[in-house]
Amino acid sequence: MEPAIKYRLIKTEKHTGARLGELMTPHGTFATPMFMPVGTQAAMKGAISPEELDEMGSQVILANTYHLWLQPGADLIAEAGGLHRFMNWPKGILTDSGGFQVFSLAKNRRLTEEGVHFRNAVNGDRLFLSPEKAIHIQNQLGPDIMMSLDECPPFFESYDYVKHSVERTSRWAERGLKAHAHPDYQGLFGIVQGAGYEDLRRESARDLVSLDFPGYSIGGLSVGESKDEMNRILALTTPLLPTSKPRYLMGVGTADSLIDGVIRGVDMFDCVLPTRIARKGTCMTTHGRLVVKNAKYARDFRPIDPDCDCYTCQHYSRAYLRHLFKADEDFGLRLASYHNLYFLHHLMKRVRQAIQNDSLLDLRAEVFDTYGYNAEHPKNF
Repeated sequence: MEPAIKYRLIKTEKHTGARLGELMTPHGTFATPMFMPVGTQAAMKGAISPEELDEMGSQVILANTYHLWLQPGADLIAEAGGLHRFMNWPKGILTDSGGFQVFSLAKNRRLTEEGVHFRNAVNGDRLFLSPEKAIHIQNQLGPDIMMSLDECPPFFESYDYVKHSVERTSRWAERGLKAHAHPDYQGLFGIVQGAGYEDLRRESARDLVSLDFPGYSIGGLSVGESKDEMNRILALTTPLLPTSKPRYLMGVGTADSLIDGVIRGVDMFDCVLPTRIARKGTCMTTHGRLVVKNAKYARDFRPIDPDCDCYTCQHYSRAYLRHLFKADEDFGLRLASYHNLYFLHHLMKRVRQAIQNDSLLDLRAEVFDTYGYNAEHPKNF
């Protein structure tokens, strides 16, 4: 049986471990490295439509298993023909397992070998999520790429706790793989955990690679550790994963971390950051962070980013966006959200071109200089 998800390595950048490639899915072949916008409830924050996502260059988008399971329900989405039809998105979709939300949002959770018992954060209902249940829900949702159920322990948790967690995550991954009903048209990724412990990261990667998943995620990063610590774990982990399969770093979306992740061999990224900060009036630009609500932009009739050709920058000024935010008009956060998503897609396009030209370190220097990043303390975001 042909795997649902395949990866083709086109080129490795001469000066780094950066990979230029293609991700092949049942809904298209997409260029990597890529940034994937997050549509938690099968909709993009900022009221960005699927047509606009397509227009700005989105390739694969994320939806959230936990939230869709609770509302409107996996059965209903399956009845509608799956997420692609339900939300009118013709390209790739990736769903998480729901585990992160259970561990971070649910009330009164109780972790056992069988799975996680918890209460619905909305209405208090008792629920249970097992590795098999997480896969069954995702089979019903119908994404191209699914995630194994894992536990994401805090980065600075004790060694003994993380070791037990890694071993359980490996057992859960094997159980989920056996429960997967549609491997011919849905690819299931394993998730490498291990917090900041290098030997546990090696153990987790070894266990998951032995199960021969079609792709691998790197979890438990960007959860409070420093940039240096994250990069250290990335540099250790990615060489442990097969070069013939895609590598996905979960929950990362700042410009510096995207480039540093690519340099260390990551192919796929996602994050809620661009729409989350847009709702507060913060815009990502080629000249650094811009908080459009600030008073100094009240009579600034330039676009958000003079070097950007997105819809927002072609048609609207900083002064107008500031007015919208001050007037509490939703159109302002929509325009800012569109711009930020476009900015990250355009950045990744530049990254892919830099890999092709063997000039990724030059692009990194330019971006870091613009944003004032240093290794330990990024100035922005």
